[in-house]
Amino acid sequence: MGFLPSGIGCRPRHLTVGEPGWLVIVTVFVLSLDAQLHRKRLLWVDVNNEFCFAPDSDAGKPVMLRLVRSAVIAAVLVVGSLAFVAASTFAEESPSAVSLVEGLRPFVSMLCGEQSKFTLKGDLAIQIDGSPQPIQLQLSRFDDQAFDLALSHAEYAVEVHRREDSTTIVLPLHKVAYRGIGTVADEVCLSPKGIMERLISPASDAKPVATILAVLSPDFIDPLIAFGADLLKAKHDAASNQWVLTDESPVQFPKRGELLVRANFGEVRLSFVTTSAVAADDLAADIKVIEISRTELEQTLSQGIHRATEILAPAAILKNPPQDARHTANGELRWINGQRVAILKGTPEEIGTAHGKLLKAEATRCLESVLYTFGTAHVIRTGHWFRHDIEAAYAKLSPHIPERHKVETRALATALNVPAETLEVLNVFPEMFHCSGFAVFGSATKDGKLYHGRVLDYMTTIGLQDAATTFIVQPDGYIPFANVGYAAFIGSVSGMNTQAISLGEMGGRGEGNWDGVPMATLMRRALEECSTLEEVIQLWTNSPRTCEYYYVFADGKTNKAVGVAALPESIELILPGQGHERLGGGIPDTVVLSAGSRLEKLRERVLEKHGQIDADLGKWLMSRPVAMQSNLHNVLFVPEDGVLYVANASHSKPAAEQPYVKLDLKKLLQSTGNLPLRATSSR
Repeated sequence: MGFLPSGIGCRPRHLTVGEPGWLVIVTVFVLSLDAQLHRKRLLWVDVNNEFCFAPDSDAGKPVMLRLVRSAVIAAVLVVGSLAFVAASTFAEESPSAVSLVEGLRPFVSMLCGEQSKFTLKGDLAIQIDGSPQPIQLQLSRFDDQAFDLALSHAEYAVEVHRREDSTTIVLPLHKVAYRGIGTVADEVCLSPKGIMERLISPASDAKPVATILAVLSPDFIDPLIAFGADLLKAKHDAASNQWVLTDESPVQFPKRGELLVRANFGEVRLSFVTTSAVAADDLAADIKVIEISRTELEQTLSQGIHRATEILAPAAILKNPPQDARHTANGELRWINGQRVAILKGTPEEIGTAHGKLLKAEATRCLESVLYTFGTAHVIRTGHWFRHDIEAAYAKLSPHIPERHKVETRALATALNVPAETLEVLNVFPEMFHCSGFAVFGSATKDGKLYHGRVLDYMTTIGLQDAATTFIVQPDGYIPFANVGYAAFIGSVSGMNTQAISLGEMGGRGEGNWDGVPMATLMRRALEECSTLEEVIQLWTNSPRTCEYYYVFADGKTNKAVGVAALPESIELILPGQGHERLGGGIPDTVVLSAGSRLEKLRERVLEKHGQIDADLGKWLMSRPVAMQSNLHNVLFVPEDGVLYVANASHSKPAAEQPYVKLDLKKLLQSTGNLPLRATSSR
């Protein structure tokens, strides 16, 4: 078995359908592809049938990822134009040109709800690596309850057909459709009326703009024009017959009802017509229709979009959350230099309850990111309903999860007021995926201590950073530990315990091999149960395993570390200093795991600083480009000292470009003596 394949690694009046909620749907459906498309393009098969990692340079970023980001930029520019640029009508115009007001009037009337029936068509040609990548969209509104939306690209396509009594999402390239029939709760339904209030989160910067657009009636257009004339200073270029709104967004109106934006990112063309068309319900004969709950279908789309508006345009409350300490029975939330640290102790039920009470808002966002925003992208990419896939995985994984972990998960669900089964399937989410790690010690370090680095490159595009939390856990009867994770997850992907054992995981291939212990459960068990490196290895060797994972395990008591390749059918160890055909020649007192250019850069750095590495250089080893743009968190463990340095991604920067925070596990655990040991009688 090869050790590492090269592929390892977001009112004054009721609103109506004509309002900017439509643009939110269109933009977010395109945005929702980002996470899945990013994942798909990370790995591809080369001519030798080997899995290869995409280059780390911008030119090598996944084509569709950059396509989506450019499309979002284009949409924002167009929306800004429609919302405010009518303000520029006082600018000089060529007599033969369509005036700005004439050009924008159909789109503005749609945004402010004047049009009861319409069709909006769009063609985007986004430049990627010198060639245009086309996206087509069509949105038709029929009445207060019915609409059709279609978005397509050569690799991905989705249609949503909503009628008063049914909703269908069609995946034409997968020849499958999911249909729900019946009524839907008002708070999650996709009926056009009032859609803005449901789709755009108050925690999104899009909310104020949406509110302005929602009240933009004909009576307000002229005052808005007068206000905006000075604000935007748009000018008409008679030579090119285009309106220059910004340096990067010249706008043309080929004719009334059409809008064209050409810029460095590509071209966006929109056309708008009023229509009296009647909704048709015919599907192609080769489309397989699968019936599901209509509430689940519309909730997945509406809450996925709701969460995506926070990821796409986070408000200050997410970018700079209030750093308020929280206390509850058996738990405390602290903020240490801008990072959440949750301190939990007690029985599984007490730990789960405290977790949920301390981190309810963060856990809810995490749940929405996974089940709804990612869930929408998953169904578009694969044609499979995400909830079905993850429930099928949980059914196989569940027998291998310790009962104490299930008790903790159920208590967490109760505290969050969500169904237990929802939290259970959420907690096997890491199994659906398939980063870099190293350990250096002895002759490789300045003081001989062991430094264990862990880089988690893991989908910042779905907003998990909003739930980033380091958990300091003291479970009754088990070893206390630090778990660098996320609210609502009880498993571990990066952690260290009081026995100086540190663990980091990297995903590979093998999705679908679910007959074993979930990776995050094995990691949590090792933190709770293992005092030596040998015990960790035995736990992996003796446990049924899932998928394909790679690990660096270390023991600060003995200055030992090991790399591990774990598949369902086999396990392979690589020792410090050992060369490997996929990892290169051995480096004394060093274990290095990564792939492609990131492996080359990490090895280069270790060799350059061999014998000088300390905590500061250990953090430098994990800087870009060893860490990818999707870098969700980095951790440097110094297990001998019981210390870990943690960096979490923000909305604009990967973890590697964020400050590290030093956490002392022993001191934090000592402070738990101040926690109330049991819940009060009012619990």
